[in-house]
This record gives sequence, C-alpha cells and structure tokens, in this order.
Amino acid sequence: MRFLFVLFLAALASAQSAPLAKPDSAANTAAAGLTIPAGTKVPVALKHAVSSKGTHEGDAVYAETTFPVVANGRVLIPAGTFVQGRISHIQRGGRIKGRAEVLLHFTTLIYPSGYTVLLPGAVENAPGVDKTSVKDEEGTIRSDSQKGEKIGTVASSAGTGAVVGGLSNGGKGALVGAGVGGAIGTAIAMLTRGNDVKLDAGTTLEIVIQRDVPVDSSRIPTTTRAYSSAQ
Repeated sequence: MRFLFVLFLAALASAQSAPLAKPDSAANTAAAGLTIPAGTKVPVALKHAVSSKGTHEGDAVYAETTFPVVANGRVLIPAGTFVQGRISHIQRGGRIKGRAEVLLHFTTLIYPSGYTVLLPGAVENAPGVDKTSVKDEEGTIRSDSQKGEKIGTVASSAGTGAVVGGLSNGGKGALVGAGVGGAIGTAIAMLTRGNDVKLDAGTTLEIVIQRDVPVDSSRIPTTTRAYSSAQ
C-alpha cells in the first residue's frame, strides 16, 4: 500500500513539472496573424464616377485594387479586392475665388472570401485625374487654378472689342471698343465657376494605409489575383 502511495506522489510531481501545452486556437491565431504596415501604398480604380458637381458629402465610394500588395513574399491584398469609403468633404469651384475640392476616405477592404477589414486609407496620389493635385496629407483632391484662363478671357474680349470699335469709328472707337470688350470679358470671367473635380469610373488613384492593420492570413488568398476579378 505504501509502495502505491509513493508511485502516486511521483506521478503527481512529474505532471506538475511538465510544461503546459498552448491551446491549439492560440497557436493557430499566432501563425495566422499578418499586418499591413502603415504607409503601404495601394493602387485602386474607382467603380463609379465622383465629381464636385454631382456628388455630396457622406456619399459612398467604391473602388477595386488594380495590383497586388505583397510583403515578405506573402500576398497581403490581392488585385481585385474591393475597397469601400465615403466622401468626407466636397466643394465646388467659386466664381471669383476658391477651387473645387473632393476629399475621400477609404474605410474598408473586402476580400473575395468575404473577409472584411477596417482601415484608415487616404488618397496619396491621383495620376488619373486631369488638372488637379493632392493638396494635403488628408488626400484632398483640388482643381488647378484658372487664373491664367480667366485673364485670357478678359484679354481676348478686349482685343475683339478693339477690332470691332476700330472698324466702326477709327482710333477712338478702338479704345472704346477695347474698354467695352474688357468689361464684358471681366463679367464673363466673374460669372464662370472654376473647373470641377471629375473622377470618372475607372479613374486610377493611389491610396496610403495610415496605420498598421492586422489581418488573418488564413482568410486571404495566396494568389495575386482575387477570385471575383478572375471570373
């Protein structure tokens, strides 16, 4: 009896000294974890048109990645992944001053498996948008200045008025005609709004991820092309 008791104590001591195994779920989570690092650039194409004339603050924005994002030999964002966002600010061009502006914020990645990841994404570059520039770190797309164009309108109107006035009433008429033409040109320039920002469907943008985004690698395709776009 005493011998059995000693064996029991020895077995108990051995069990207590053995290292505890990690739960399978924790090990799997550690193995599956990946991170899209802050500063990652993601090229996308818009799925629908956006403009400072016809779009409103709060409207949804839909885009699709056009090239895979890869880090350390592993696909993080395959081409064809959907990207969703919204219009945070919009402003039409003024008649006298103030340029048109559109501010987009991208908030969600939707993988072909249906896996959804929240993210903070801003426009870094807008190579597919004519006569615009990205003016700040928030990614505001702003139309180029039309100052030169409006000065050209005034000068052209003044020149036309001078020609007409000169033909009708000699040199004095040319001066009067130039003044009248200049006034008309100024009025036209003041009544004309600045160019709108126009982003057609298919417009290419480059967005930047603004903070580290953890993702589950087991739910991300290992191919460089998302299934939804390959069909």
